[in-house]
Amino acid sequence: MKIDDIVAQILAVPFRNGRRIIAIAGAPASGKSTLSDVLAARVENAYVIPMDGFHRDNDELEHHGLLTRKGAPETFDVKGFIKIIRSIRTEKDMPFPTFDRSGDCVVPKGGHLPASATTVIVEGNYLLLDVAPWNALAKEWDLSVMVDVPLAVLQERLVARWLNYGHDAAGALARAKGNDIPNAQTVIDKSAPADLIVDGTLA
Repeated sequence: MKIDDIVAQILAVPFRNGRRIIAIAGAPASGKSTLSDVLAARVENAYVIPMDGFHRDNDELEHHGLLTRKGAPETFDVKGFIKIIRSIRTEKDMPFPTFDRSGDCVVPKGGHLPASATTVIVEGNYLLLDVAPWNALAKEWDLSVMVDVPLAVLQERLVARWLNYGHDAAGALARAKGNDIPNAQTVIDKSAPADLIVDGTLA
């Protein structure tokens, strides 16, 4: 499916309470963030909210023995995320948290959704996860898109990502296979069907 086709599908979605909310889901390194940014540039008054801003604090994760699993479903503030998504319909002008990768921390009010935003593109790994409490999000999406990439390609991309972060080859592979790939498998195995499926290898 080409970008023009996805844009046309988005524009065909009617507004609810003045806005449409589009979910762009996919495994780590699938290209969902890139796709979201491209779509936001093509759709008038569109704005992107990344799910990454809802990582739980590192100290909290360490306390619960979850720091090495950061990025797994249980390492996110799901309740806070659901609350923000539901607020999109009622609060036209609102802040939301973002994630600072260089500092590996959440910036509480790092993003701002303006009142002028009529199409809100939400991107993240677990937007379609068919497991409680994540599955409460399903009714919030006006259109859902899954970026589909084979595991072998994801692993190549993830290893390259960790290499860019300064890890050596062995360390990059260990990071990818120890956490990212299991998270990707969760997305693949436990997500509900999307309205649209996009081939992420073409991105």
